[in-house]
Amino acid sequence: MRETRKNDETRFVKFTKNYTKHAMGSVLVEFGDTKVIVTASVETGKPKWMAKDENRGWLTAEYSLLPSATNTRCQRERTKISGRTQEIQRLIGRSLRACVDLTKMPDLTITIDADVIQADGGTRTASICGGFVALSDAVQKLLKDGILAENPIIEPIGAVSAGIIDGEVRLDLDYEEDSHAQVDSNIVLTESGKIVEFQTTAEGEAYEYEQMLEIFNVAKKGIKEIIAKY
Repeated sequence: MRETRKNDETRFVKFTKNYTKHAMGSVLVEFGDTKVIVTASVETGKPKWMAKDENRGWLTAEYSLLPSATNTRCQRERTKISGRTQEIQRLIGRSLRACVDLTKMPDLTITIDADVIQADGGTRTASICGGFVALSDAVQKLLKDGILAENPIIEPIGAVSAGIIDGEVRLDLDYEEDSHAQVDSNIVLTESGKIVEFQTTAEGEAYEYEQMLEIFNVAKKGIKEIIAKY
């Protein structure tokens, strides 16, 4: 409940590493009542669309909202994924690619899978945070096994949601807050504060420039605290 935390505070955040047995990297991510299992799988080779002589690997992501993750059952996307799912997958993938040097992982493809088992707002940002944790663990194993010669991770990234509700900027919205927000934001930053994504949309009335800066500064503070938990 928002009554138990200030507007610039995140919900309870927890990362349980090595959550599954077989994945190269895995973590259970908890942002309040939002829970996501994120894994990193590694394959030799590159996507078919990538030129054979390109001296780089690839990193991609898949996202899924499991049927009982919300209060009403959602259908499994077996053959055709929704536009929302495509958007979130692309966001996770490009966010994580922004924090790695793909030339340092040649001829490897890393796939991040984010499966939401319980949704209460902020599933995409939780998936990005978990994606970095799973990626980082996978990279450490690849370095230990001699498959990678050097660490491709440039610096950690983190993500959090924010919004404006009743004229107030609030951090890390749960579903109830998100559904009533006049402005909705998803922010992805590097540990040093560089911007990877700053998605901010007015759901009703337009918002002021000063409010945009407040959203950014509140998110920057929250992301710094989240990354410290990795």
